[in-house]
Amino acid sequence: MDISVVIPLFNEDESLPELTAEIKAVMEANGYDYEIIMVDDGSTDRSWAVLNELRAVNPRIKGIRFQRNYGKSAALQVGFQKAQGDVVFTMDADLQDRPQHIPEFYKMIKEEGYDLVSGWKQKRKDPITKTIPTKLYNAVNRIVNGVSLHDMNCGFKAYRRQVVKSIEVYGEMHRYIPVIAKAAGFRKIGELKVEHIARKYGVTKFGLNRFLNGFLDLLTITFITKYMKRPMHFFGFWGVIFGMIGGFLLFGMYFLKLLGMTGLTSEYFISTHIPALFFAMITFLFGGLLLFTGLMAELIGRNSPFRNEYLVAEHLGLD
Repeated sequence: MDISVVIPLFNEDESLPELTAEIKAVMEANGYDYEIIMVDDGSTDRSWAVLNELRAVNPRIKGIRFQRNYGKSAALQVGFQKAQGDVVFTMDADLQDRPQHIPEFYKMIKEEGYDLVSGWKQKRKDPITKTIPTKLYNAVNRIVNGVSLHDMNCGFKAYRRQVVKSIEVYGEMHRYIPVIAKAAGFRKIGELKVEHIARKYGVTKFGLNRFLNGFLDLLTITFITKYMKRPMHFFGFWGVIFGMIGGFLLFGMYFLKLLGMTGLTSEYFISTHIPALFFAMITFLFGGLLLFTGLMAELIGRNSPFRNEYLVAEHLGLD
């Protein structure tokens, strides 16, 4: 099969007939063998009933319905597991992505050798309350994770099949799939400018909580991709830094007291009415706590059933 299109959806019953018709038209015009995998993430409208009606007309439409709402990451993960195409696409179900770009994505994967191609909505049709947070989020992400994409969270993406079969998406990590793919060794990541259409039906699912959660997830994915198998390098580094600062301050205070510099020591540094002593003690203890956390993380990691699980691209002369 040439192409799998994985589409997570939540309460998008009005958009589905038009979306699937546009995808079908593009696939047939280019002679692609394809499937459309629609993952209903616990919709409360007629989305599942509409999917059943559409499949009766086009058997290439396949569906998965969650018992309740689990989130976009869960929907994508299940869709990736079922996908059979050589190139796997993801699209949003709100008609803001144009299927007409599919051949351009496909060419970049199959002919130009990209592992992952992300859409770039250069001219967004979203309200300013969504565009400004998105620009800020993308700028921070480029600095922190080194993945040079202008629109990391664009739902319109294409992947070489091996990419989606090698990664795991959970929680709210769907927005960081390029970072996860890069950490897994898929480094040829590109982007394609795509046309963005204003929402035709329904309402946006974007809110302030998603913006804030995005930055919390940024911290999580940065730690996971860089320190999953060596947590002591993270906790140990900061533990030593804080421990040295606290230890230096405590030693300095004690040394000054031994010298009898009471005017400076007892009245400023050692006095319980001044926070300097407490700051030094807390900093020193915090450094020790970080070191202990690093050791515990190493012990947990070394006893994990996945401690020696590594992605292997190819075998030569081995099963």
